[in-house]
Amino acid sequence: MGAEGKREHSDTILEASAGNRGRLPSVSLFFLRLGATAFGGPAVYIAMMRDEVVSRRRWLTDAHFLDLLGATNLIPGPNAAEMAMHIGRLRAGWRGLVLAGLCFTAPATAITLAFAWSYVRFGSTPELSWVLYGVKPIVIGVMIHAIFSLSRPMMSRPLLLLLGGSVLALYFLGINEIALLFGAGLAVVLGTGLGHLRAERPVAAFALPGLPWLAAAGAAGASSFSLGVLFLTFLKIGCILYGSGYVLITFLRTDFVDRLGWLTEQQLLDAVAAGQVTPGPLLSTVTFIGYILGSWPGALLATIGVFLPSFALVAVAGPLIPSLRRLPWTAALLDGVSVGALALMAGVTWQLGRTAIVDVPTAVLAVVGIILLLRLGVNPTWLVLLGGASGFLIRVVA
Repeated sequence: MGAEGKREHSDTILEASAGNRGRLPSVSLFFLRLGATAFGGPAVYIAMMRDEVVSRRRWLTDAHFLDLLGATNLIPGPNAAEMAMHIGRLRAGWRGLVLAGLCFTAPATAITLAFAWSYVRFGSTPELSWVLYGVKPIVIGVMIHAIFSLSRPMMSRPLLLLLGGSVLALYFLGINEIALLFGAGLAVVLGTGLGHLRAERPVAAFALPGLPWLAAAGAAGASSFSLGVLFLTFLKIGCILYGSGYVLITFLRTDFVDRLGWLTEQQLLDAVAAGQVTPGPLLSTVTFIGYILGSWPGALLATIGVFLPSFALVAVAGPLIPSLRRLPWTAALLDGVSVGALALMAGVTWQLGRTAIVDVPTAVLAVVGIILLLRLGVNPTWLVLLGGASGFLIRVVA
């Protein structure tokens, strides 16, 4: 960035930091509207934010917006929600941070909670079972499409592809996902530090098997349901969640299906489907899970637990992290964590796919969903609704 650009960037920061009073209503209303109407995933939400706050309202410059995006990618948590918090803080101070985050996430949480109540009350009816029969393979198709889209930047870097394959293989061998996630980040940092990243030598990939000691978090086995354990588990997930919101499914399956045994894979897929058809961040899925496990208190604790780390991280680290993105080792760490997150996401997609794709009609629905996403760019929400209607139609015809 040149001297003129830096000056413009500083002026934007000063302007955004001054006169916070009176800006809270506009910040709150903008993010409430965005959270209630935005569909399509984090990339879409962030693009809509950029159009509004840079092009239309001129709250920020493009340079500053990109700095915030780099900061968001460097810390765990849902990217779109954290971007809302960053913009809210710069526009209206700490109260702006809190209100922007709450307003962006509240609509999805409320709608998902309504779905969860309906699911608990009516979920055993044959009609809803057949709707979910059609929705689940579409969700798998959406996940596969997301993996391919997010992995495109890796295609020109063979080392990252090798690293992703190593993480995927170790995941199927039962290595803890937290160890693999941070191990992948450390592997790329080591590879960069040793000068091997550009040389495409796979030294970093061999660091992964020596990192299982990072698996300390969540080592306990199955236990009876507890609201305290529910909250702490979601708090842990909120502290370590990197990458797309779909990576959340990896942690949900590991903790609630495999480790604690509180959910079945069918219930997990149903929760993901509910999160998919609501506007706003996919993390509203946790509200659904919290409700079916612990009713209203469970929904509240699950939602607070998974989003609380984002509020804290943006408040504490937000002003500092943009400059760290320019350091080679932090950029390498982010690359490795992102690759690890994609590999874990691929592993969980395979496992859930075996539950969702059980016959020819479900296989056809998954393939059609992928084709419509790749060729026509159809909004995933419409595909999920199409899947539900197809499942119900199959029930009527059968």
